[in-house]
Amino acid sequence: MADTLLSNVTTSVSADTLISNVTTDVLAELPLKTIDANLILYVLFIIIFAYVLNRLLGFILTHISERMGRYRTTITMLIPLLKLVVYVVALYYILIAVIEPSLTLLLAFSGLFGAAIGFGLKDLFADIIAGIIIIFEKPYQIGDMVSIGEKYGEVKNIGIRSTRLQTPGDEQVSAPNGTIFTQSVTSGNAGDLAMMIIIDLYVHPDSDAEKAMKILKEALVTSKYVIISKKYTHTVLLDDFPFYKRVRAKGYVNDLRFEFEFKSEVSRRALAEFRKVGIRPPSFVPPEVDTGHSGNRRRA
Repeated sequence: MADTLLSNVTTSVSADTLISNVTTDVLAELPLKTIDANLILYVLFIIIFAYVLNRLLGFILTHISERMGRYRTTITMLIPLLKLVVYVVALYYILIAVIEPSLTLLLAFSGLFGAAIGFGLKDLFADIIAGIIIIFEKPYQIGDMVSIGEKYGEVKNIGIRSTRLQTPGDEQVSAPNGTIFTQSVTSGNAGDLAMMIIIDLYVHPDSDAEKAMKILKEALVTSKYVIISKKYTHTVLLDDFPFYKRVRAKGYVNDLRFEFEFKSEVSRRALAEFRKVGIRPPSFVPPEVDTGHSGNRRRA
């Protein structure tokens, strides 16, 4: 074990030394332009311009998307793509402003780039690559309700390095984009504005289950938040357990942002009707379980 550890440390030190030497050699041969105040101001201008432009594009597209109804998620997905384009163009202009790139130089930088990924910045580059994959393959999109690891919420922004979620408790959570490589990521609506919601109610095993199902179905189909069509179907199911019966309704909320209002309204109305007709709650209340939020899921 000690020999292995010593070998790993020796290998790591040797690699770092090699990279340092190569970096020094490459930098020494860089055809750098004269660094003066004008060049520094020019680079700062590009960075600030790219940042302000991205903020402005994000603000305008977010504002427009909120007025576009069911096209909201489509428009918001343009935001991370445009940000990526702006930053790539800005990086290009900075490089040609500072150095005069040649084929030899590009090959040298490619080697350094690969070495940097392997020995020091692999997590950062993994997040950036994951961000590009998210933008083009769309395992989730801005506006989706997703579960990333143990966090659940609405995707508010997809950045180059991380994804920002707004949880039902109004918390802002930043999840590294590289999470899609190591953990399951679930999208509740996969780019659609509608999302399947599962509502579970529990009744006493001696209760009239058929009547309970009819009441829950009536509460579901008459909700102001539900959407029902050939594409967005609904159903009510019954499961019989030793100490209780579970009546489960599945239906689509017309806007995923009304997820909890929809569940609350249907549950409240159905439970009130249960009391009127004498349907009792179970003596044993099962612990809260993950019923999921959607039947329209994708995994990445």
